[in-house]
Amino acid sequence: MTLALTRSPSTDADPELAALATLPVRHRVQWGRWLAVAVAVVLLAQLTVSAVTNPRFDWPTFGAYLVSPTILEALWFTIQLTAIGAVLGFLLGGLLALARLSGNRVLAGFSFGFVWVFRSVPLIVQILFWGYLGALYPTIGLGIPFGPTFVDAPTKDLLSPYTAAVIGIVLHQAAYGSEIVRAGILGVADGQHDAARALGIPPGAHLLRITLPQALRTIVPPAANEVIGLLKGTTAVFILALPDLFYQVQVIYGRNGRIIPLLLVAVAWYAVLTTVLSIGQHYLEKRLARGYGASIRTTKENAA
Repeated sequence: MTLALTRSPSTDADPELAALATLPVRHRVQWGRWLAVAVAVVLLAQLTVSAVTNPRFDWPTFGAYLVSPTILEALWFTIQLTAIGAVLGFLLGGLLALARLSGNRVLAGFSFGFVWVFRSVPLIVQILFWGYLGALYPTIGLGIPFGPTFVDAPTKDLLSPYTAAVIGIVLHQAAYGSEIVRAGILGVADGQHDAARALGIPPGAHLLRITLPQALRTIVPPAANEVIGLLKGTTAVFILALPDLFYQVQVIYGRNGRIIPLLLVAVAWYAVLTTVLSIGQHYLEKRLARGYGASIRTTKENAA
């Protein structure tokens, strides 16, 4: 058994390389970075002290209403609207994304038109439209298209303000969710699709077992960001006098005139909900990346 000993190239053969190798490490004091840190700390401390000591913030009123039953009920209503809008919106958005990628021109055109319309109209306008749909169509009927109507009812009886708000939020969210899901599916390598077809895997199983699990790593970050935006976008339902968090805060400070502390109550709860969603996003991304990271480590170990 013989051992082959290898020697690294000597720097003596190249004077320039030797000169570079013997340069001492210079430890420079990064004054700019320390100055920026000092400025940030001073500003943060100044803002904190001013907020605590300024009596106009009225912290006793803030504490009195932060966990009051009225605020907690409105908070639960906001969470419900956000959850319904996110779940139904992304389900519908996923179907629209599949229609856009199906290759059928009619379905792709319908999906494109849907996304274009509902991304063009502001959410508050959509909620107003559905809330006052009875002004355009006094009755809604069920029957044969372009033919007789068998059953009809007044629109105001079928479409309550809550239902109108849910429809507006879901359709608005579906338009944005469709593009997020479509981007995730397009991010999967074409070789995965070719391999699935070569193995004879049915399209449904290919979508559920191969494409979507890989696309989720791309979908989750923008989808979570969109849900956080939807959480604050639910404030638009105040236009229909629905008792969400923002509307209820407005009602309370309309009675007692304590505008600043009541707005701070809303800000505090939105910050809490956003933090919870951000933590959930972090752990979901970490879980989805486990297999991906393991495959990268295995490849590196095999290459070594």
